[in-house]
Formats: sequence, C-alpha cells, structure tokens
Amino acid sequence: MLFVFSFIGLIYPIIPSVVLIWLGVVLYYFFGSAAVVSWWTWATLGVLTVVLFLTDYLANLYFVQRSGGSKWGIRVATVGVIIGCFVIPPFGILIVPFILVLLTELMQRKALSDALKVALGTLIAFLSGTFAKALFQLVMIVVFLIDVNF
Repeated sequence: MLFVFSFIGLIYPIIPSVVLIWLGVVLYYFFGSAAVVSWWTWATLGVLTVVLFLTDYLANLYFVQRSGGSKWGIRVATVGVIIGCFVIPPFGILIVPFILVLLTELMQRKALSDALKVALGTLIAFLSGTFAKALFQLVMIVVFLIDVNF
C-alpha cells in the first residue's frame, strides 16, 4: 500500500513519495523477511534516491533559468505547488504556480510575453520533474520486488 501511496505524492507533493517507498522497504525488512532484502537493494535505493532528488532539483532549475525566471519566481513556484495541492485538486498544482509565477514576474516589471515564458517554463519544469520522479519511484519499487521475489 505504501508503494501505491507514493505515486499519489506525485499529485499531492505534500505526501513524501520517496519516504513512503523507504518506509515500505523498512517495514518489510523488520516485519517480513530481513534476509531477503540484500545490501544491493539498500545501496541501489540509496543511489536512486539521491539521483531522484538531484534530477528533480536540476530539472526545475534548468527550465526556470532557461526561461529567464527570477529567484522570486522559483520561490513562488514552490509555494504555489504547495498551495495548489489544496486549491482545485489535482489541477491546482499546475494552475496556481503558473498564475503566481506569472504575477511575480509581472511585478518585477517583465513584459507579459517574458512573464508568460517563465510561467510556462515553470510548468514544464514541474511536469518534467514529476515524470522523472515517477520513473525513479517505479524503478525503486521494481528493484525491491525483484530482490524479494528472485
């Protein structure tokens, strides 16, 4: 169940997706069969977790900076994702950051076309980061299941 809930964290970023995967593995280790979970699985999950966080951070940074986003735009996008979880779920995590970044960039005296470009870059960054997270989470779960079953 924790593995399934980890994917809900992609839509509701407040849910710590990777932590749920780790919690599932740890619970299996302590309450299932500790001997089945190998050091290879622990190491692989550790490396994949680090790569997942780096990929998510770098994808966001790349797309927002490439589109000309300011530091305030990046900060507001992060806050917008959190607020968006509660406003018009699950679409709020796309709409709220887009609008907040657009308004933030306009308040910094950027032209509407430039502000739209930054807001769109923020949206693409979020979507690409979410896609990457989903892939990494899936790989982490598959690594665990292969180790446990074979």
